[in-house]
Amino acid sequence: MESGLFKGLIPATVLPMDESFKMDEDELRRYIDWISHFKVSGLAVNVDTGEGPHLYFEEQLKVIEIYREELKGRIPIVTGLSARFTDEAVKNAKMLKEAGADALLVFPIPAYAGDPLDPEIPYSYHKAISEAVSMPLIVFQLQRALGGVEYSEQALKKLFEVEDIVAIKEASFDARKFTETLRVVSSLKRKVYMLTGNDNFILESFILGADGGLLGFGTIATDLQVEMIDRVKRRDYDEAFEISRRINPLADAIFMSPVRNYRARLKEALVMLGVLKKAYVRPPLTPISEAERKAVRNALRESSLL
Repeated sequence: MESGLFKGLIPATVLPMDESFKMDEDELRRYIDWISHFKVSGLAVNVDTGEGPHLYFEEQLKVIEIYREELKGRIPIVTGLSARFTDEAVKNAKMLKEAGADALLVFPIPAYAGDPLDPEIPYSYHKAISEAVSMPLIVFQLQRALGGVEYSEQALKKLFEVEDIVAIKEASFDARKFTETLRVVSSLKRKVYMLTGNDNFILESFILGADGGLLGFGTIATDLQVEMIDRVKRRDYDEAFEISRRINPLADAIFMSPVRNYRARLKEALVMLGVLKKAYVRPPLTPISEAERKAVRNALRESSLL
């Protein structure tokens, strides 16, 4: 896998749906055409932003096949791997790879619940997936508010013994946890890429040492985020901070409490920008309130995007 995938912006894409809450294939193809015109290093599908855990598995495969058809190998495809237990994960991983995925973002599973987490549980889970598909794997450290897990230092070090694990998406939304995780990653004897998933401190993540970003916010103001990441990597901090100040009001509006509504807010924002026609999300997710819609519209204007 070309390491460039993990050195830039990987937008976590949304999945357009129709009024029956089914995938809108025509809209999806138009959306792929739009998002693929930016200088992104990869595209993430079937992840939280794209309601991946709420899709039937055959729908997840169809999403990858559509991306593969539209992208024609121009941009790597990262897919979420969501399962309930090891055998299901192994079976799904094989089919996701066959459908056209280039890397897997391995979602936490119910067996991780409860403290303390025995490091052997996530290790054996990732190890089994690695042995089955031998492809790049991304560990997913996700804030508990979205049903995720925050790994201990011991668990992280054990996980990184799996050589197919080439990156970690750190999405605790906690700067202290981010830096603690970065310290563990930096201490390893091999390169593991640090991908920020912290939509609330993107610029700061890169200043602290992130290599790339796998971000739900990356599907909006995409060109600005690509430029901001490029600027900070060139140590052009003044311009990077200027872009950050411009887009921060929008990030704050999209990810305000309750954070679970961010998927619907992103779709509403993309409708306001003319990228999508409808903002349907699959139940039990719900449409956002008129007050939220107003906050998103105001933030788009404040960010000079509308």
